[in-house]
Amino acid sequence: MKLRERGIEEEFAFQTARSGGKGGQHVNKVETKVEIYFNPSASERLSEEEKVSIVKKLKSKINSEGFIIVSSQKSRSQLTNKEDAIKKLLSFLEKALLKPKPRKPTKIPASVVAKRLTTKKIRSEIKRNRRIQE
Repeated sequence: MKLRERGIEEEFAFQTARSGGKGGQHVNKVETKVEIYFNPSASERLSEEEKVSIVKKLKSKINSEGFIIVSSQKSRSQLTNKEDAIKKLLSFLEKALLKPKPRKPTKIPASVVAKRLTTKKIRSEIKRNRRIQE
């Protein structure tokens, strides 16, 4: 089940700020930068297994208080930045919850082993012949 369908967005805390960069006076008086704070450990919409997985895989993005902070200031619109930040955070969480497929051990084909051994023999023969000539 997708995180968005579970209503996880209700647990996000939003904060706005003035963004930097181009825009002149508009940038100086409008708060368009959006930051999202999410505490995965305190989430009621995630299972304990999911919480552990998120904390483990996103530990570089979690601050000392246990929050994942994502911000966006691409656009001059606060709403667009909010949607962008939500997309970023949801993609982080979805990637952290993906379980990797188990590796299936495979044998090296006999033909490959044989080919490697024949090339080694040829190479060693060439080198042995060089020694004899010198």
